[in-house]
Amino acid sequence: QVQLVESGGALVQPGGSLRLSCALSGSIFPIYSMGWYRQAPGKQREWVASIGRADSTDYSDSVKGRFTISRDNTKNTVYLQMNSLESVDTAVYYCYVQTNRRTWGQGTQVTVSS
Repeated sequence: QVQLVESGGALVQPGGSLRLSCALSGSIFPIYSMGWYRQAPGKQREWVASIGRADSTDYSDSVKGRFTISRDNTKNTVYLQMNSLESVDTAVYYCYVQTNRRTWGQGTQVTVSS
């Protein structure tokens, strides 16, 4: 019913930037929130950021001030702008959309390394 297609993951040097995209297709209304989690090797999945119906945003302390979550003009794509990337940001990043249920993307790999 709802499909999420993630893109933007890459190998980037410390201090660099990336923008992840998550495009929604199918029946996506009503949407209560969209956001991002990440999972680093050997670690539990960690919530990163979310954006609500009124475009309110929330961030984990670990990314606050460095990452920005936003929507496109049609409200069918969510972005995660990541600046000042560190090695600890290395993870598979998963977007999600919360409707009457939670739907996950398949993940996009972000690797921060020299």
